[in-house]
Amino acid sequence: MSLDWIYIAISWILLRWHDLWDAIGVSDGRVLGTNWSWILSIVFLVVTLRVILFPVFVKQIKSQRAMQALQPKVKQLQEKHKGDRETLQKEMMELYKVEKANPLMGCLPMFLQIPVFLGLFHVLRRLNPDNGQPTLYGWTAEQFREATHSALFTAPLPAQFGSSAEDLTRLGATNGTVVKVIAAVLVLIMMATTYLTSRQMILKTGWAEDPQQKMIQRLMLYGIPLSLLVSGSLFPIGVVIYWVTNNLFSLAQQQWVLRKFPPPPMANGKTAASSTRPAGAANAKSGAKGPQNPVQSGRTGGLFGRKPAAQPDPKGPVVDTKALAPKPGAKPVNPKKGARPANKPQG
Repeated sequence: MSLDWIYIAISWILLRWHDLWDAIGVSDGRVLGTNWSWILSIVFLVVTLRVILFPVFVKQIKSQRAMQALQPKVKQLQEKHKGDRETLQKEMMELYKVEKANPLMGCLPMFLQIPVFLGLFHVLRRLNPDNGQPTLYGWTAEQFREATHSALFTAPLPAQFGSSAEDLTRLGATNGTVVKVIAAVLVLIMMATTYLTSRQMILKTGWAEDPQQKMIQRLMLYGIPLSLLVSGSLFPIGVVIYWVTNNLFSLAQQQWVLRKFPPPPMANGKTAASSTRPAGAANAKSGAKGPQNPVQSGRTGGLFGRKPAAQPDPKGPVVDTKALAPKPGAKPVNPKKGARPANKPQG
């Protein structure tokens, strides 16, 4: 199957944003070693795509909430049909159908962004002075030449961390070390923002109790950012800029959506992210034998999981009434003369 239509669409959006910045006076020349018109074109390519995918993202959050609310019933089915995988799968599919929940909806936005990422990767990889087809996918020869020699702080956008000295010379890089430093910094930022994006979602929705789901969460949280340490060195700088911008947009978007659609209440009246301890920890500590929440609680306090301020005890401090009671043989105390001792010293 040809992906030319994706490459044409990505190129069209990118070039239309470049035309806009050119029309409002953003120079194609370098300022601080940067061609800002092309940098802004990549940034607003992300904004355009995320706005288009925003309704899908909202459906993803709603689907995750529905799946989370169904976890007690799923747990009951797992206990009821333990050892009978075929019946369990049939019952779970029936449950999802009745409750109108789709477990695959949570991955849909990511799947939709993969072709976009691959399309941009292909388009930016073509930005090479030796490319014999500069006008492919709707580019003009002048646009292709300008994009090929565009840079971020003198680091060409088509360059990679692993680019050879010969490649950098063809792209017009003046200092190979600067290119590697900028590429390395961007890759580290890409890893950090990818980690924070996954962490933000887990902090708000909680760790799943199901071992397989929890393993997937751990993979998303730690495995993907670590894999970018290797794969990031193969990405053009322009693609890394796209990825970082996409992550920053995701952080802001998730924060808004998670506030608009908070986690559903659990059986104990708390939300899925209302405690810093796993759901079963309180029961284990207190000796209770009630059912545990199927989703372990996350942390509150925003992106970095700051603990909430300690709440005062509504019952107030415990007062020892025995210690305040008068001793046998002591004289009564006049409340209007508080400075006067209750017992006179014996001479």
